[in-house]
Amino acid sequence: MRIILMKIGQSILLIIGVLIIVFFMVRLTGDPAALMVSRDASPQEIAAFRESMGLDRPLADQFVEYMTGVFRGDLGDSLRLRLPNVDLITQRLPATLELALSALIFAIVVGVPLGIVGGFYPNTHWDWLARSIGLMGQTIPSFWLAMILIIALAIPIDWLPTFGRSGVNSLILPTLALSLGGLGQLTRLTRSVVLEIRSEHYIRTARAKGLSESRIALRHIARNAALPLVSIIGIQFTYLLGGSVYIETIFAWPGLGSLLEEAITNSDFPLVQAITIFISFFAVSINLLNDILYTLLDPRVRT
Repeated sequence: MRIILMKIGQSILLIIGVLIIVFFMVRLTGDPAALMVSRDASPQEIAAFRESMGLDRPLADQFVEYMTGVFRGDLGDSLRLRLPNVDLITQRLPATLELALSALIFAIVVGVPLGIVGGFYPNTHWDWLARSIGLMGQTIPSFWLAMILIIALAIPIDWLPTFGRSGVNSLILPTLALSLGGLGQLTRLTRSVVLEIRSEHYIRTARAKGLSESRIALRHIARNAALPLVSIIGIQFTYLLGGSVYIETIFAWPGLGSLLEEAITNSDFPLVQAITIFISFFAVSINLLNDILYTLLDPRVRT
């Protein structure tokens, strides 16, 4: 219990640190008002905008109002859309979660079994395939793969849409492009963990008892390899949420990534700030749940 409370406290401090960094990053670039208005705005228009946004007040007052609003769930309003940022994020969040979860599930379903087989049978064709996928996941950029998939699959095959969110078919290509990095990392980690477990004494003991290789793989190797995978799966889900910006932009997927791209293009800094805060809070929460789950599953952490 003490370890869990310690991790919760660390997560709260991390969130407060992120909020402070986001607040000052906007102001380190110079006058925020001059960045948010159009380039041809007059000094009088900039001054009026600065006053309407409260940017003319002391920095301490701005910070207190900013932190108070965040803890109340108020992330401000969009400059361009004139809507609360929380409502905009809530509208786009389901699409991002759908894409990230589908990519994570695909990476787990393909990467973990392939890593187990590659680690259990080293120097075979399966092991070569596992190492190749791990290498491709580490070296191939997701945005480059997305464009290759469009050229190689979407153009010849009419039923694979290249933009929008219109059903299961429209989810296939973004999922393949986004999942490659996680697929490669899960395959590499699973393979290395299985190779390490195969050399343990209890595996040799199981073989000496006459257990079959398939039973050893399922009862001993797979169960012990699951613990390290718990932590990496949580990290991968956070990475998929943050790394979906390019994929959502390429495929016009109506999620947080495309919303962030639109906000940056239109210099909508309040919306950019709100999305950054939300993704950071979500990532910290996922990592906290992951740490708690790992602590409950592994008694060595508790002791």
